[in-house]
Amino acid sequence: MPRPRACSEMCRCLEGIDVHNYFNELSGKLFSLLTGKEILLLNLAGEESDFVRLNQARIRQAGSVKQQSLQLNLICANKQNSACFQLSGDLQADFAQAKYWLLQLREQQPLLPEDPHLNIATQPQNTTYVGENRVPEAGQVIEDVIHTSADLDLVGIWASGVMISGFSNSLGQFNWHSDANFNFDWSVYLKDDKAVKQNYAGFEWRHDVLQQKLDFAKQTLELLARPVKKIEPGHYRVYLSPAAMHEITGLLGWGGFGLKSHRTAQTPLLKMSRDGVTLNPKVTMLENHHEGLTPRFTSTGFIKPDAVTLIENGVYQATLNAARSAKEYGEEVNSHSEQPQSLHINAGNLPQSDVLKTLDTGIYVSNLWYCNYSDRSHCRITGMTRFASLWVENGQPVAPISVMRFDETLYHMLGDNLIDLTQEREHILDASTYVARSEASALLPGALVDQFRLTL
Repeated sequence: MPRPRACSEMCRCLEGIDVHNYFNELSGKLFSLLTGKEILLLNLAGEESDFVRLNQARIRQAGSVKQQSLQLNLICANKQNSACFQLSGDLQADFAQAKYWLLQLREQQPLLPEDPHLNIATQPQNTTYVGENRVPEAGQVIEDVIHTSADLDLVGIWASGVMISGFSNSLGQFNWHSDANFNFDWSVYLKDDKAVKQNYAGFEWRHDVLQQKLDFAKQTLELLARPVKKIEPGHYRVYLSPAAMHEITGLLGWGGFGLKSHRTAQTPLLKMSRDGVTLNPKVTMLENHHEGLTPRFTSTGFIKPDAVTLIENGVYQATLNAARSAKEYGEEVNSHSEQPQSLHINAGNLPQSDVLKTLDTGIYVSNLWYCNYSDRSHCRITGMTRFASLWVENGQPVAPISVMRFDETLYHMLGDNLIDLTQEREHILDASTYVARSEASALLPGALVDQFRLTL
């Protein structure tokens, strides 16, 4: 593995330019143009990313992206409007472009209504976080992947690199966040629709982790080659892998923890927050800003707490409060978004090595898809099993199962039917690259659940 790059190099995404100082200088030039009671907020987002697509364990497409955008929010007389454009790296050209948009925003201001939920930080708090880049060059990793998976039909995508975020305002605040990570998302195919889906993401590449995952894939492919076991609808003991848990918690994030959804009684967890219904005491969930990928500040300048405890020992504790909802309902801002971006679930007591033995007879669920609410008010979720879900007898996987639909409430899955959570947790990074690489992540254990309902 190559020597980790120096922290200062992580600020150089605009063709060798120190973006930190560049953003600071550009901010000062724009703030000097303000008049009267105008307030200007600036948000910079950037990345320097490598992407590699693989098919049949061979490179099919490779490329890189370097991009930085600047968003301007002009505020005056309780009104606000915004504009966004791509930075070029030429300070004079970018300043001219930003000045043009600032003048456009100023002309629009008299036509705008007042914004009753406008909420920005007014007490400057400066922060700087520059993580160490421990991610190896993409070429080195892909060589490792191709060599290790040479006898497998592997298809997937590698994404890695530096991501940066900056905030400044004309009130004197400046915040900076930069870090590097990788995300390798792939499937190993046997034939037809039989495949093992896997993911490896993090901050430092380890060959032994890749080897372990591919060894597991090979063993599972041997099982997938066996005749499919058809099981009848009913209640089964199941193990939900961290990837399956990610599908469930991802759906739960849509309205489950937001202040707005709770105050308007639209949250699927209303029975927890209003009626006192609890989950299993083993379940503790938090939005861990300190250990996630997202910047530690919001786009309106509020500094996030290190963590927000959402559920503690099965009891609902707090909501995620974005700036506008916080203003509307008189709460403190504790998050940029009301959907978790750095969700962590505490580990349990079940060693991963004992999962099959403890499962005994039931279903090993590798992944889920098409999850949605079948009864939102009772947090009942439906979806399909996917990718190498296996029938297990006496602690031994014996056959793949046909695709099944489940329909189960969270209050059973992570409530009275939860047996245990695994000691080991998996760091799962969102593989989305729409517009830019996603900064969402989750750290999740697997879950052993009894009486899990399969419907067809």
